[in-house]
This record gives sequence, structure tokens and C-alpha cells, in this order.
Amino acid sequence: MSQSPLPSQGRGQGEGFCRTSNDAVNNPSPQSSPPYDEERQICPSARLSLSAVLLAGGESRRMGTDKATFVFRGKPLWQVQLETLQKLRPKEIFVSARIDPPWRREDVLFVADLPPSRGPLSGLAASMNRMTTTHLLALAIDMPWMTNEYLEFLCAQMEPGRGVLPKIDDRAEPLAAIYPRQAAIETSKTLAGTDFSLQSLACNLVAVGKLRAVPVRQQEEKFFRNINELSDLKSH
Repeated sequence: MSQSPLPSQGRGQGEGFCRTSNDAVNNPSPQSSPPYDEERQICPSARLSLSAVLLAGGESRRMGTDKATFVFRGKPLWQVQLETLQKLRPKEIFVSARIDPPWRREDVLFVADLPPSRGPLSGLAASMNRMTTTHLLALAIDMPWMTNEYLEFLCAQMEPGRGVLPKIDDRAEPLAAIYPRQAAIETSKTLAGTDFSLQSLACNLVAVGKLRAVPVRQQEEKFFRNINELSDLKSH
């Protein structure tokens, strides 16, 4: 069965993503999320535009099978996550993996992890080298409880040269975050070094002002659950 193209296909930079209303939330507080509202502002400025990458390069060792094809609420994880990203209407969507996955849609661009693969860090670096927009939203394939409404909240806080990093207590959540194009410098340096931790990269980007840390409220923590074993599905 053929699948319809992404809404962003064929649009100019930034089109299909920014939408505003008279009731837009222009400067949401970094301490909490505003009430979700379909008509609130998603993109805070016409100068900003969004790409998205689905990070699907994990080896799924604990799962025993490819996470991307595991069924979650009647759909494979790859479909769940791509549909979540599609609702944001980014200019382009990438899928990052070691090899081009057989489930990739024609309107989703494949970005290969350059060997030796350093996990999601490699996917971020490769996607930043391909992006044609000001910001890149990264989402892990094993985080299916994430909602497009929460991602819209993050998008509304993008700024020129600065992205958005959710934090639960003192722990960063770099696999559901928005990175500015300028973060490619630090990402490439990290990839060329010896510490491939995304936590370290995220802290560095906050320190240099390229990421803005946003506290995650207790009721939002469920969005960041990830699936590592089959029991993770059965318990929720």
C-alpha cells in the first residue's frame, strides 16, 4: 500500500512548520510547560526552521530483536515515531541508522552513521551535516510515549543559535531535544574525541549557550520512558 508524502515535501524552508495565532505563547516560562493548545504558536520566529531525525541506530541487544519493527499499540515503533515527527511538519525528516532500513519511506531521507559508529552521537553529527534548516529535532526510536504536543512545546522555545534540552532533575534528555545548526561544531569535536557521552555533549552545549535547559515536570516524565526490554511494554 502506498503512503502519502510528508506535508513538508516540496515546500520552501520553514514552510509547513511555523504557524501562529493571536493567542500564541511567545515566551513560555522555562520552569513549566504551558497548557497544550492546538492553536498556540509552534515556531516562535519566521527566521527559524526545523528538520527532524529519528535515531534508529541502536543494536537492541536487550530486546533480542530490532526495536524499530516491534509492535507498540498496533504499529511498529518506526511508524509510531515517524508519525509523531510528521505532525510537526518539519522541512525534512531523516532516519539515522547503520544501514538503510527496509521500512524507510521514500519521503524520509537516510543518514548513515559513519564508521566506527558511536551510537546516537554519530547520528546527530551526520544529520547536522545534512540539515538545511536552522534547527534539528532529535527523537529516539525507543521513546514511543513522546507526544507531538510536548515536542511542539519545545519547538516554541527555539531561538536563533540556541536549541532546547529537556532535563529531569540533573539528567539531560538529549534523545528528545532540539539542536541549533551551530551545535555541529561541538558535536564533531566530541565525535573526534574519546568521550562519546551525549550527557557530556549536552552539558557542554548548555555551557556555551547553544542549548537552553528546560525542566521536565513530573507529569511529563512519562514521555521520556524508553523501551529496552519486552517487560517495558507490558508494564505500561
